Amino acid sequence: MIIGYARVSTDDQTNAAQLAELKKAGCKRIYEEKISGRNVDRPELTRCLDRLDEGDTLIVWRLDRLGRSLADLLEIVNTLQRRKVAFVSLKEKFDTSHAAGRLIFHVFASLAEFERELIRERTMAGLAAAKARGRLGGRKPKLAKDQMNKIRSLWDGNQYSKQELGTMFNVSKSTVDRIVRPGPVKLKVAAKARKPKRTTNRPRGGK
Repeated sequence: MIIGYARVSTDDQTNAAQLAELKKAGCKRIYEEKISGRNVDRPELTRCLDRLDEGDTLIVWRLDRLGRSLADLLEIVNTLQRRKVAFVSLKEKFDTSHAAGRLIFHVFASLAEFERELIRERTMAGLAAAKARGRLGGRKPKLAKDQMNKIRSLWDGNQYSKQELGTMFNVSKSTVDRIVRPGPVKLKVAAKARKPKRTTNRPRGGK
């Protein structure tokens, strides 16, 4: 059975174009979702993947409709391959039912691992250089400005999850969340305690 999956990021967008292409490709059933790709919980995708059986084909309009990041995409396609389910992306003409498509998939996986290793090496080299220079004084930021910019760039490109970025840069997921959070971070300042008003107890009767 040929099954399709369509996703847009917001309620303002429409799946119409994707649905037309998926139906044209022969999809007998299509699962639709309106949710950000960064969201871990994608219920319709979960239902779609659970519905697939050996010999079925999953079709998407474009690769980024399926995975939150390259690592997420590779994990899903790997799972489909183990279950003997073919995967097709119409925009990129990617088809794992053919040897050429499987080869391209393995190239993607190798490139993803290569990029992760490069990031780790650069991060470790930067940390070693900072340590060699000696950094005295109070508590220092965990990441340099260029590293934080790199995290934002990878996050904006939908390449990695926050957990994966935290592992790469040796920081917690909450640290990554603060870095990629849109807009300025407003710090809460504790309000100064008000001094009680002085009251004058005047004796009754005018005395």
